[in-house]
Amino acid sequence: MTPVPTADQAVIDATRYDAVVFDLDGVVTDTASVHSRAWRRLFDEFLTARPAARDEDHSAFTDEDYLRYVDGRSRYDGVRTFLASRGIEVDEATVRGLGDRKDHYFLRSLEEEGTHAFPGTVALIGQLAASGLSYAVISASRNCADVLAAAGLQDVFDVRVDGLAARELGLAGKPDPAVFLVAAHRLGVTPSRTVVVEDALAGVEAGRAGGFGLVIGVDRDDHADELTAHGADLVVADLAEVSVVPEYEPAR
Repeated sequence: MTPVPTADQAVIDATRYDAVVFDLDGVVTDTASVHSRAWRRLFDEFLTARPAARDEDHSAFTDEDYLRYVDGRSRYDGVRTFLASRGIEVDEATVRGLGDRKDHYFLRSLEEEGTHAFPGTVALIGQLAASGLSYAVISASRNCADVLAAAGLQDVFDVRVDGLAARELGLAGKPDPAVFLVAAHRLGVTPSRTVVVEDALAGVEAGRAGGFGLVIGVDRDDHADELTAHGADLVVADLAEVSVVPEYEPAR
């Protein structure tokens, strides 16, 4: 198992870093579970209804499927990647239809259940603000603004780069680092002096590929070893474990 970082390791040093880019679902808000349930409903319906075919795996969608093939990716990329893992080929219209149906399931759950921000993340943002570091939020979802509003965080982040921005700019999805690089550019910082915080395997892989100075993995699903293997410099169970060392320590 990946060792739990010590207090000295789980630190964002304001002399080394200028900004932090947070993923939304599972890092800032407790919406990863809502996404996971929507994906499970979608694929279980699809796989159950699809006629049996040689070389296709129609077994039920699992938590491991979510983490490996869907989490952190755009809706359509998630559909393509998961179906490919099961040996299933479909046309682009089917990909988009499935992705849009998943979005419907997610939005209905969000409306009925709401969401909340993780207290440890909110506390860390407060430390960043007090230390003069800037921060952004990214998401593969086009519903980022709605999720932030539902959690009461609509006015918190200096920069937001979401699925709508990715479509407008023609950005590739994770594990490509494009969305993180745009966030850093809009904050006016360099990747080497920027921290990425992610809970998805594709997300930490993107942070590493983008040359970011520190990649923190948030392990809410007992996959710390995989987060490390995909590029996380350190892994924590919650961002309450991370502290910010200001550029200048107050005199005692």
